[in-house]
Amino acid sequence: MSKLEQDLTAMLEPAVEACGFELLGLEFVQAGRHSTLRVYIEHENGINVDDCAEVSRQISAIMDVEDPITNEYNLEVSSPGVDRPLFKQAHYEDAQGEEVRLRTKLPQDGRRNFKGDLVAVKGDMITLTVDGHEHHIMLSNVERANIIAKF
Repeated sequence: MSKLEQDLTAMLEPAVEACGFELLGLEFVQAGRHSTLRVYIEHENGINVDDCAEVSRQISAIMDVEDPITNEYNLEVSSPGVDRPLFKQAHYEDAQGEEVRLRTKLPQDGRRNFKGDLVAVKGDMITLTVDGHEHHIMLSNVERANIIAKF
């Protein structure tokens, strides 16, 4: 997670929680004039469009006042969906036994992209089994990770 994403999480989490939701995580994808701030929220009873709209209004108000992003961007608020992104150590712990797709910040074992079973989480280290081989990856080296939905 980038420094900006960490700062945004700290800034927005209290407002999301005040609305009665959990801030699962967020991503800021820079693409010039088409940048996107994607905010994932969760609730034990699920998320609907009205929930996303309510949280979006709260976040927009904070972003207008604090102005932490100087470029134009689109705000998206949504549930994590079936291909749930993993942001925190607790998310990885909950996903043990699931198949995940993961991209590292720096190459590890000669590659950056992994697709395999998340078999263990110990401290800041996760273990993936990919094609019968175990890969030990530091959480701090994970750029992006998602559960692979099974239907």
